[in-house]
Amino acid sequence: MTRRAMSRGMRRGAPWIVGAALVVAAGAVTAVTPPEQALLDPFAVGGADGATVTTRQITATVVDISRTERVTMTDAEWEAEGNWLVIELAASAPTTEVDAAIGVASLLIDGRLFQASERPPATLVGTSLRVGTDTVGMLAFELPDDLRSGDGELRLSGRYPTPELDDVATFPVHLDRVETTASVEIETPRLGKP
Repeated sequence: MTRRAMSRGMRRGAPWIVGAALVVAAGAVTAVTPPEQALLDPFAVGGADGATVTTRQITATVVDISRTERVTMTDAEWEAEGNWLVIELAASAPTTEVDAAIGVASLLIDGRLFQASERPPATLVGTSLRVGTDTVGMLAFELPDDLRSGDGELRLSGRYPTPELDDVATFPVHLDRVETTASVEIETPRLGKP
């Protein structure tokens, strides 16, 4: 085969090679591009065990986590039985008290999402937070009976249930390491130190 014939063959094959390379490049771009919904997802601001996490609307620290089969509120003469996870928090507003509250508290355990229970008459959800002063309160999560172990995270966000392009405080939760008690009394949120 002459040099001229080889050159002609390469010129004819060049568009096919370039086209194949473009298809591969387009596939790679598509694979790494996040879905449209992910473009509006919140930003997780995580804290290790005992750490304080500060987001745009909330500064929070997990004070205690306990598991129980009975929760009570003496002031409201209320009680409930089940598989409960109770989390005590100290929370405050970082810079302004406008819209400063834990609007949504959720627990993600092994891919399953649970919202803080609205059954107890007074929890930290919806309580207005103050700048420079902690509000100490509790969140109660009523879990299915079969959920006794697993790793996940507590997620706290402001007043909006879908915090688009906002930050969300996250804390690790390890159900296997949480102490179990016979009963937990849910206290009304109060100002002060834990």
